[in-house]
Amino acid sequence: MNKHYMLFTIVAGLVVILDQVSKAIVVQVMPLHSTIEVIPGFFNLTHIHNPGGAFGFLAGNDVALRHAIFLGVSVAALLLILYFYHNTPMSHSFLGIGLAMVFGGAAGNLIDRFRLGEVVDFLDFYVGSTHWPAFNAADSAITVGIGIFIAHVVFNRMPA
Repeated sequence: MNKHYMLFTIVAGLVVILDQVSKAIVVQVMPLHSTIEVIPGFFNLTHIHNPGGAFGFLAGNDVALRHAIFLGVSVAALLLILYFYHNTPMSHSFLGIGLAMVFGGAAGNLIDRFRLGEVVDFLDFYVGSTHWPAFNAADSAITVGIGIFIAHVVFNRMPA
């Protein structure tokens, strides 16, 4: 495997490992729907399962339809990320790391969908009674990776 793909594999692999290990710990230690207050008034660990997409998108739809849509979209997204990474020159390693983070996060959530039919979420940030929807390490990696991609677009650093 050449150096270009080695970096991608390491970053994406670390994201998947961190995501799956953190979810396994939460599932093992915390009963479903339980909460551990970490920073009062700001951050809890809350064990929930999200059958939908981001922010619970399609959570109320038919299970078979939901699975087909999320599995199909996830596989298509992974292939698209690989295509973008393949066409990203090594001189744009920061962009490559961002793409690997998105890939690893998408793969981590896809593993949950295959294993459980839904995604384990547990990071719960809030102010007062206003909560951001709970998320996980995979979602965090996707967000950071997309942020890196957007920074490259905004600062005109995209490969030619």
